[in-house]
Amino acid sequence: MKNLIQPFILLLLIVSCTPQKESRSNIDELAIDYVKLTLEIAAHDPWYWDDYYGPDSLKFTGVILDTFPKEDFLNRASSLKLELDEISKSPISLEDEKLRANWMSAQLTAVDRGIRLYSGEFGTFDEEAEDLIGVKVQSYDSTYFIEAIAELNTVLPGEGTFKERFDALISRFEVPEEKLDTCLKVAIEAVRKITLERLDLPEDESITIEFVHDKWWNAFVLPLDPYQTLLQINLDYKWDIAELINIACHECYPGHHTYGAMQAKNIYVDKGWVEILDPENPWGGPQIVIEEGLAIYANEMAFPGESYDKFAKEVIMPLAGLDTTGAYAYLLVKRFARRKLRNALTEAARGFVNGTMTENEATHWVNDFALRGSAINTVMNDRTYIAHYTCGRDLVKNYIEAHSSSDDERWEAYGKLLSTLVVPKDLVKEE
Repeated sequence: MKNLIQPFILLLLIVSCTPQKESRSNIDELAIDYVKLTLEIAAHDPWYWDDYYGPDSLKFTGVILDTFPKEDFLNRASSLKLELDEISKSPISLEDEKLRANWMSAQLTAVDRGIRLYSGEFGTFDEEAEDLIGVKVQSYDSTYFIEAIAELNTVLPGEGTFKERFDALISRFEVPEEKLDTCLKVAIEAVRKITLERLDLPEDESITIEFVHDKWWNAFVLPLDPYQTLLQINLDYKWDIAELINIACHECYPGHHTYGAMQAKNIYVDKGWVEILDPENPWGGPQIVIEEGLAIYANEMAFPGESYDKFAKEVIMPLAGLDTTGAYAYLLVKRFARRKLRNALTEAARGFVNGTMTENEATHWVNDFALRGSAINTVMNDRTYIAHYTCGRDLVKNYIEAHSSSDDERWEAYGKLLSTLVVPKDLVKEE
């Protein structure tokens, strides 16, 4: 017996004295490393924009290298993701720890893909979208859009080709530039009031409007700090009534600005979870899918049923000095195009990225199927990013409809998505 015990004791001593790789289980430490890594990547990738409002201690203060350190970033992202996945799978991890680890892990998959894209390492549309979005992006063939256009053609008034009648109808409801500021402020204040009746926004939240020129986008929001947002409006863009109302909802209430303020208050300020301070990945990511989905769906939250048309015809159109004759057909056409033709943008991007469409063919899809010529730059330059809008809207819509049977429940479900860490696959799982 003595001869058996001695080797066993010796083995224990050897194991106990052997240096072991340190395993970190502190989710807060990992979150800090995650933010520091993404801020360092952002410093090296000029496509990122500066929307960081957290403590200076997390900022990257090192030397920006002349050569993009692709392999170093990939290795560090991979190592961090492995540590987070250990927490996700651990039976002793708390639910909040698993939630945070899953969220950061999904973001890091998108970060990995973004590093590769910036370095010129491209994949197919579906390969890139799977890493960036986290779920499969539904595809549509040309037949779907041809049939949709044919249906829309039956309600377009006037004479001439489809495109001529569509453009003529929209142009009748363009907001004069001298009325744009007033109309936009009234629309924003109206949707803010609706949102405040449903959601507990931070007391000092606010939006500042700035009118700009020479931008490729129509509108853009930039966080100034956790609760204040700068809304830039491109005056080179022709703003019709529906687009103006949609921007008030999409960019402001209860869209992007509301999302940013609610995330900052409920996750960073109240809980101290620093991971939401990560800079927005310009190539996309799971968080962006949720945010864009909520922003796209925002006008349906603010104006359910017939209230959208009522607000447009009784408030904004008169304020813009526009005749409301033909408003019914105009709003019907805009709503139809918004809901049924938007996915043509995704298909144009899919074809262009995969090389199955030439630039001219993709432009045809954008102009003639999506009826969104202004979106051509996004389709041509941003690869799979456009799918964050279309896929996000479908995910949010399906989730809210599956979890509500009343207006109160709709806002409860919408508010939950605004205030928690959630990734697209969570919504698919819960549908």
